[in-house]
Amino acid sequence: MKSIDTAIAEVKIIVPEVFGDARGWFYESYSKKKLSQLGITDEFVQDNRSYSAKKGTLRGLHFQCAPMSQAKLICCTKGKILDVAVDIRKGSPTFLKWVSTVLDEDNKHYFYIPKGFAHGFLTLTDNVEVLYKADEYYSPEHDGGFRFDDAEIGVDWGISDPILSEKDKNAPLFSECRANFTYGG
Repeated sequence: MKSIDTAIAEVKIIVPEVFGDARGWFYESYSKKKLSQLGITDEFVQDNRSYSAKKGTLRGLHFQCAPMSQAKLICCTKGKILDVAVDIRKGSPTFLKWVSTVLDEDNKHYFYIPKGFAHGFLTLTDNVEVLYKADEYYSPEHDGGFRFDDAEIGVDWGISDPILSEKDKNAPLFSECRANFTYGG
């Protein structure tokens, strides 16, 4: 297992070591020990799965407010997604900057997103399954988010009219959301 740095130091792409032969392939999908060696020491407590039937489905941008904020370790087990992390930590040198990566069933990469970041993804194929670990339990009263197309953030999703949930259609702009993260705190 190795990590690849992104333009935001705390966000990492995790690449597992895949062993393949004529029968197929095998890899460790999670190793607390190996992630710790890469500097990821979060104690993951919940696994979440999502399924999206149609290409062009966008989920996000979501976060949980402190004290229930979540670090996430995301992978795409079927299909292909564009996965995005946005730094929403006030005072951070990368505040409101975003990074993205393509995750798919072939590359088997993971995207590590620490606390203090919003997360979203766009399906690039039909029939997409996403699995992610979270280091805090889901808490509806701490749930937060903002518009995927907020001009202040400027994420380049490569799509102008995605398939959205009602929640995401009605999400506020970042300047109106209840993000309560502070860099270094």
